[in-house]
Amino acid sequence: MTKTKILYVEDEPFLGRIVKESLESREFEVTMITDGDEAVDAFKKLRPDICILDIMLPAKDGYTIAREIRQLAPAIPIIFVTAKTQTEDLLKGFEVGGNDYIRKPFSMEELIVRINNLLQITQHQKNGNSSDSIIIGSYQFVPLRYELRYKEVVKKLSHRESTLLQTLVENKNATILRKDILMKLWGDDSFFNSRNLDVYITKLRDYLKEDSSIEIITIKGIGYHFAVG
Repeated sequence: MTKTKILYVEDEPFLGRIVKESLESREFEVTMITDGDEAVDAFKKLRPDICILDIMLPAKDGYTIAREIRQLAPAIPIIFVTAKTQTEDLLKGFEVGGNDYIRKPFSMEELIVRINNLLQITQHQKNGNSSDSIIIGSYQFVPLRYELRYKEVVKKLSHRESTLLQTLVENKNATILRKDILMKLWGDDSFFNSRNLDVYITKLRDYLKEDSSIEIITIKGIGYHFAVG
């Protein structure tokens, strides 16, 4: 069985060694880089299945690395490891291409759950029809290219925006539970992730505003109804 390849970028040697050895004991293949300047070159050589990036790194921070990796591989899952707790810092991580985050200190069990969750989502997208264009009213949505097109305008989506929109599309003209969305996108339904979901729903509404026949309707206390006329 082929092992899942992980690129792990972490400049704290003690923490890095523990995480690397723990993941390897669970049959992951881990390449650890301690210098941010070397991360993108390592990515090109390794072509990993998933990346785990510390945000605070010498020479080049995790945000910059994620942005550069996204240009090379739009669909690669990226998890940020961070000591930062401010909402704006974490939202910045999502904007530059991160799929998930985990705060220091963290348990290995939590990290592995998040890794497996992202790998499952990515595999589901590859196995489904997500490489095809999906028509949503007046829009054309191309999930694996992270594109939402309206006439001649092409909007590049983040990975999480694309996954959320695809989830809504899969439940078109039906109600999807808020908890189900949270579990699919983040792996838990914490208050913080719930607030993040509100932000992403607002963004999608803005992206789809040119077609009045499309609505993301909030069903208070339950979830959302994605209505496409």
